[in-house]
Amino acid sequence: MQKIIPHLWFDKEAVEAAHFYASVFPDSKVKFTGKITGTPSGDCDIVAFDILGMEIQSISAGPIFKMNPSISFMINFDPSKDANARKSIDEIWEKLSVGGEALMPLDKYPFSERYGWIKDKYGVTWQLIYTNPDGEERPRIIPSLLFTQSAYGKAEEASNYYISIFKDSKRGALAKYPASMEPNKEGTTMFSDFTLANQWFVTMDGGGEHAFTFNEGISLIINCETQAEIDYFTEKLSAVPESEQCGWVKDKFGLSWQIVPKSMDEIMRSGDQAKIDRVTQALMPMKKLDMAALERAAEGK
Repeated sequence: MQKIIPHLWFDKEAVEAAHFYASVFPDSKVKFTGKITGTPSGDCDIVAFDILGMEIQSISAGPIFKMNPSISFMINFDPSKDANARKSIDEIWEKLSVGGEALMPLDKYPFSERYGWIKDKYGVTWQLIYTNPDGEERPRIIPSLLFTQSAYGKAEEASNYYISIFKDSKRGALAKYPASMEPNKEGTTMFSDFTLANQWFVTMDGGGEHAFTFNEGISLIINCETQAEIDYFTEKLSAVPESEQCGWVKDKFGLSWQIVPKSMDEIMRSGDQAKIDRVTQALMPMKKLDMAALERAAEGK
């Protein structure tokens, strides 16, 4: 199981969107669909799906939060691995364009022969890039964090902080903006990538005026083995006490995390709706999750 799993908050479209993505991207599939009941949003569909080898989870929980480009997914098209990479990038762009909006047109840029940034019809944003095959290998899909508004200029600081928290983490590339590249300030992060728990992430600073920043529309789940691990990540990442609810925390950069026991995923995929309902009701009043209490609820005790 992935240590860190991106989580998408939809209004009503989680199941539909997952099947759409599985049809767009090769080597992708819907792994699980289920339901949780009795939440403040009512009954909610929950979904797990694989895109190019990375698991993503999602929920249909009403229009409370909306996804935005502060977190996107970078898709690498590597000609050294796929002779049809140039054709593939165009084909996938066309599929994501239906009902979508281009944020940066698919075109040639100084950093890539073929690149485009698009928001699809469900509000998820994707960066498609024809990659240079030189250097250390990267996965085909990487979550990308764009630091804007009050978080602008903090991409390097944030990545250093996350690397210090997670085991099996390291810095990859780091490129900074030179002078005279307004609206970006000299020395801010043009591009950086790094691993957390052996998973790759990208960070960038986004200068200028942006109408968006991090929110709960896209969060990152941390699967924890023990209560001590839940306690550790909660202490390290929770910087906004009023945001703590049901294992959710918000860090000092505004990024939302869900700190949950690994066993929660097994319960939600068990197919035992009575067990799922008991666990859901047990966690609703919690801020930091109590693993023992959730296990007792699962057992009906």
